[in-house]
Amino acid sequence: MPPLVKIRSEREQMSAIERRIADFILDNAHLLRDYSSQQLANALGISQSSVVKFSQKLGFKGYPDLKYSVGAAVALASNGNGNVTEWPPENDPHGYLQVAESLRRSKAAAEEETRVANPQEEVEAVIALIDAAPKVFVYGLGDDGLYAREFAMRLALLGILTVQHADPILMTANLSAARPGDVLLVFSEFGKLPQLWQLSRQFQEMGGKVVSITRHTANPLRAHADASLAICAQDPQPPVAQLLYRCSLQYLLDFVFVLLCHANSDRQRQLALNQERIQQLIDN
Repeated sequence: MPPLVKIRSEREQMSAIERRIADFILDNAHLLRDYSSQQLANALGISQSSVVKFSQKLGFKGYPDLKYSVGAAVALASNGNGNVTEWPPENDPHGYLQVAESLRRSKAAAEEETRVANPQEEVEAVIALIDAAPKVFVYGLGDDGLYAREFAMRLALLGILTVQHADPILMTANLSAARPGDVLLVFSEFGKLPQLWQLSRQFQEMGGKVVSITRHTANPLRAHADASLAICAQDPQPPVAQLLYRCSLQYLLDFVFVLLCHANSDRQRQLALNQERIQQLIDN
């Protein structure tokens, strides 16, 4: 497993000091080659032994081994194969092919990191919650609301009773219908909006289970959810990072949807029936 992916996937199980080291490495991976273990410890205000133990806990012989592995991963991500390539090539003076290939590799890497960051047992726990829920509430604001709405429609096609709103007031009112065993899916890229915490707490107080869908970073929503799905999308260019988040989110939602179909044969029959009814409406 690539070192940065391994750090992200294990971050939630780390101690407070280990998370500080992990976050520094993830945020400054391209600069890590310039840091000795002592310099890294000084930058974080911790002991050098903490840095060494962190490296060993991840399966490396020591900090130099970790630093080399991270450096190699950064170089590989920079040009796709670790070798220096001259751009733009003669037959692509405007960099069209370079951008296309770079974006393709970045999207593939983000989807793979997202897969690794969501262990099988955690995804299966989410599937079990949704499949057994009498009702599934789906909530998201802004861009998150677009994905929430689309996924709510998919759940409805499977015959799952779904309540979806992009308005916090309407969703708060609908919480009065929540019962023990119901599930609330909360879409929030960064998981830091106060109204999301309030809705989640209210839902849990009524006996429901909350599933957060956020970036694979520490955030209040994810920390207090009963289960979570994590999205990995890292890139130094903000526009590209946003695109990677969207494609990784869509990949993970597609994966969950397919697993829901496989988990319950009745869902597949209901999906086929609903698709047939929709097609009849379109034809007529």
